[in-house]
Amino acid sequence: MSEVQTSRSESMRKGIYILPNLFTTGSMFAGFYGMIAGINGDYKTAAICILISAVFDGLDGKVARATGTTSKFGVEYDSLADLVSFGVAPGLIMYFWALKPFGRLGWLAAFLFVVCGALRLARFNVQVETVESKRFVGLPIPAAASMVSATILFFNHMGWPSSYAKQAIPVLIYLLAFLMVSSIKYYSFKDPEIIKKQPFGFLVLAVLLLIIIAAEPAIMMFSLFVCYLLSGPVAFIFTWPRRRRLEKVIHKRHEAQHGNPGDDN
Repeated sequence: MSEVQTSRSESMRKGIYILPNLFTTGSMFAGFYGMIAGINGDYKTAAICILISAVFDGLDGKVARATGTTSKFGVEYDSLADLVSFGVAPGLIMYFWALKPFGRLGWLAAFLFVVCGALRLARFNVQVETVESKRFVGLPIPAAASMVSATILFFNHMGWPSSYAKQAIPVLIYLLAFLMVSSIKYYSFKDPEIIKKQPFGFLVLAVLLLIIIAAEPAIMMFSLFVCYLLSGPVAFIFTWPRRRRLEKVIHKRHEAQHGNPGDDN
């Protein structure tokens, strides 16, 4: 047995941290109950459960970092819970809510959502030490699942019949699946500057936003998630010329240092 395996075995024998893993378990429980509610046709409850799961998922990492209880076990457990709560659960709920009438195209769309979510989680685990913490590469799977939930709540609030969903939902699911595995960057809200002192106007805007959300939660949550969904592609398009110029500069410097590969020197 290698030294790494021995150290991991010793760590497991010593025990695991309870508090952050309880939050992770709460996230997975909410996601599982959402699946049960979706199978039973209670789609509003199912959508709310996914949003509750997202809240627990956001808390477990913060609790672990705040209490100094981060661990390799917690990271792996969190990824497995995320796949259940934000991959399988929303895929299954969306299938029963709107995709089932499409037959094979419907369940393939649901499966694509699940597998792209799994790929997104695997890529994140591999790149977590090499990418900047302020940006996610690809749409985060909790955000994709929350977009699914917000869509269900929005349609329910507007009283739209399922015929409207039949046309829009498959497109949404394929779009979410693509964005999760894309290289488009999304803001992570992990910037420590956010929790530092801010101008007084920021507090006023935050209070107004909370009031608006409380007045029309279904509409506002849907609008906010749509804005976040579009923020990545919009930023990608606007920063494309600058990235191209930067790539050209780097390429020219590389040629200047190593010479043109086409030259016979």
